[in-house]
Amino acid sequence: MPRPALIGDIGGTNARFALVTPGAFEPQHILSLPCADYAGLTEAVRDYLARVEHSGELAPREACLAFACPVHGERISMTNNHWDFAKQEVQAALDLSLFKTLNDFTAQALGVPHVGDDELISVTQGHADARATRLVIGPGTGLGVAGLVPGRQAWIPLPGEGGHVTFAPSDEREQNLLRYFRNRYGRVSVERILSGQGLADLYAAHCSLKGATPRYGTAAEVTAAADQGDAVAADTVKRFLKILGDVCGDAALTLGARGGVYLCGGIIPRLLDWLPRSRFAEAFADKGRMNPYNAEIPVRVVTAPWTGLLGAAEALHNQEVE
Repeated sequence: MPRPALIGDIGGTNARFALVTPGAFEPQHILSLPCADYAGLTEAVRDYLARVEHSGELAPREACLAFACPVHGERISMTNNHWDFAKQEVQAALDLSLFKTLNDFTAQALGVPHVGDDELISVTQGHADARATRLVIGPGTGLGVAGLVPGRQAWIPLPGEGGHVTFAPSDEREQNLLRYFRNRYGRVSVERILSGQGLADLYAAHCSLKGATPRYGTAAEVTAAADQGDAVAADTVKRFLKILGDVCGDAALTLGARGGVYLCGGIIPRLLDWLPRSRFAEAFADKGRMNPYNAEIPVRVVTAPWTGLLGAAEALHNQEVE
């Protein structure tokens, strides 16, 4: 019986680990461990393996872990927790013959082809070209943007920092919103709006424009208030999704994403009921002479809970991922 490999999706707060059998993608023995409970990555991995009874002679010899921070150097310093380590030191400490690291949103992108149809919800109809680039995009703590190209033998990820492109208003309301955000932040990237903090800031901006006193301070509170009929919160959620449609449409044009657009992250699955009531689809296709091009691209929401783990499993022996 071949040993399973270790896969993981590690954020600022929690480290999600699982095991995967060689040649498979389905995560097994999934556990989420608080990063604050461990001095570092090695300690967390050892505890995980002990919990799932795969220590010692049963311990994995291969691992692929995704991190919510840059991973291109030998040393990885987590952005939102205290973990800081050298890759070679971890590989030696855990006695790994193979240790791969990748960015968490690259893992999200690589996981998309392994998501079942029952975990995809259509937002716009269209025809996906299986040979074309896919766009994977998702607002969460920030705005992740990545491309995915079907290679001859494996999926090729196109990591990027598309969340930091400049916000471009498309109507008078957004011109006013831009002024509000510019006064607060200076340059305004789309991530300033299309993120958890961005949704809260967008609500405060709407209150300012309407002369109202803000009552909610987090994205979850704004979303809950919108669901309960608060008019300003509802306008905020609709505008958030409309701007997301603009940005997704622009990114689809840039990448030539005729393979489809996939919405990931923790925010959009909570706004499924709002998508049809928003101008997302209209904004996505509203690209002037290129309207017919975008109108043919299908957009889907990914509701799978383990997309990052699926991507780590894909990356493990994907020669396109170093």
